[in-house]
Amino acid sequence: MPRIDESRPFIPVRIAVLTVSDTRTRADDKSGDTLAQMLLADGHVLADRAIARDDIGDIRGRVEGWIADPQIDVVITTGGTGFTGRDVTPEAVRPLFEKEIDGFSTVFHIISYQKIETSTVQSRACGGLTRGTYIFCLPGSPGACKDGWNGILKWQLDNRHRPCNFVEIMPRLEEHRRG
Repeated sequence: MPRIDESRPFIPVRIAVLTVSDTRTRADDKSGDTLAQMLLADGHVLADRAIARDDIGDIRGRVEGWIADPQIDVVITTGGTGFTGRDVTPEAVRPLFEKEIDGFSTVFHIISYQKIETSTVQSRACGGLTRGTYIFCLPGSPGACKDGWNGILKWQLDNRHRPCNFVEIMPRLEEHRRG
């Protein structure tokens, strides 16, 4: 059970959401809507939102732009983590990682296994860190987005979560570049 230290003031983070799909539009982007609604309900800022085609260049270009934007702390993608020929989100994003957050994928699969059992092996959900920006790639279903947010990101992006969280170390993520 997540532990929240209510004596600490909440610090909202700025999150960009990227839906990866050749077929979705803003009008029918249920996974992007789900993520946006959850992060806003939990007090965070929706810094930007977009849809990219299932194309390595399109995905990587959008994510790189957000990494370079000092107004974005976290990027969450949804879609393109399966095995089909068009599923290329991990191939687009992983080369950008300076550090992979291996535990994100592990915990995501544990949570997913409790709901869809062995079908979780068909997801290549992943997380990493690049130039001070957290990046998380979730599958393209609203259910998977809920699992990733409610089971992991909601807590790790809350600076009051104990014993530790992603937010409290954000000021130190770039210390190696400061010399």
